[in-house]
Amino acid sequence: MHITLFVLIIAIICLILSLGVVGLIPSVFVFCLSIYFLLQEKSINIVRAMAISAVGIILPVIMYFNSYGFSGPYVKEQKLRMIPQIIYDNYERLGFDMSFMVKKDSGGALASGTMGGASGYGMYESADQAGSVATNPDDAIYYVTDGVASSLVSYEGDIFENIENEDTVEATSTSTYIGASDDDMPSYGGLPVGTMILAQYFREDDHNCNPVLVLRNKTGNLCRYECKFIARDENGEELAISQNTVEVVKDGDCFVFEGRFDKNELGGKLPAMYEFSITKRKPYEEDASDQVAVYTRVSGNSAIVTADNTGDTKVKVDTYVLFFDKDELVDCIWLIPQNTGDVCVAPFTTANIQGDAYYHFDRVETYYTAYRAVGD
Repeated sequence: MHITLFVLIIAIICLILSLGVVGLIPSVFVFCLSIYFLLQEKSINIVRAMAISAVGIILPVIMYFNSYGFSGPYVKEQKLRMIPQIIYDNYERLGFDMSFMVKKDSGGALASGTMGGASGYGMYESADQAGSVATNPDDAIYYVTDGVASSLVSYEGDIFENIENEDTVEATSTSTYIGASDDDMPSYGGLPVGTMILAQYFREDDHNCNPVLVLRNKTGNLCRYECKFIARDENGEELAISQNTVEVVKDGDCFVFEGRFDKNELGGKLPAMYEFSITKRKPYEEDASDQVAVYTRVSGNSAIVTADNTGDTKVKVDTYVLFFDKDELVDCIWLIPQNTGDVCVAPFTTANIQGDAYYHFDRVETYYTAYRAVGD
């Protein structure tokens, strides 16, 4: 009787360890031990131990597939070993903040991953706020990781220029920061169940006016999102429509919708209000976020985005770079890194693209989605 109770207790302990993946092998041992004792003596405790140890075996297997799918272990953007990576992926998807697992480099910058792969976002902070040795964000290039900026080399280039690919990239840039909404333009709209607005902005310049939404997919599913912005006058009459699509977003990931309205179409005046309508459906494209890492750095008034394709298929990467002066959105640029003729990133290569902001900024946030290139 004491032995059967002991086996049951050990099975429970192994199940607890399986929540951290490491209980797999002990659970296999306890399962075999339970079979042995069950053949010797029919006991409810042994049956319970067998059932619990079976769960302790199945759980780490499920966690592995949630993290790596049917492929072997590979280095993800968090640069973690296999078991910590599995724990990080699974508990992040359950809504836990696992940023404490991310390693720090010698400079104190975090080598962390995306907000769930395809829709991660990076942030550039001013040198004073980041504690970097660089002091002038207008004439230095910065390596960005979780809001920490460190000085690199200078770079000159034209707006929207695809620059020469780099051989190595050290770590991805991500952030858990979302600036306060600066949206003082009346707006209203509808969201699918499980889709959250994290931030809402409005910006304008001499030619355009742009409502911008930062959202997160918490539906539990892979989704394709479509958005229609409607600009209206003070009487609610429709002035113009702007539509946009995000092809594929994983559960838990962040993404951006930008409405783009030409002031010429609006008679040179700002709309009195915006209406937005967002819908979701099953994606047409195949998500490729697990094989892509995106990095952002700042040079003068430019943001340079690098997409690293670690997989064996071509991917298309859509990025939005949001430029901020404190909490005010001053510019928003859509960039597509590419190194092939069909606007894709070739397998096992990196692609870079640069976009210029026309206003002073002290940080950027970069959001991206990635999917397998059509016809690949």
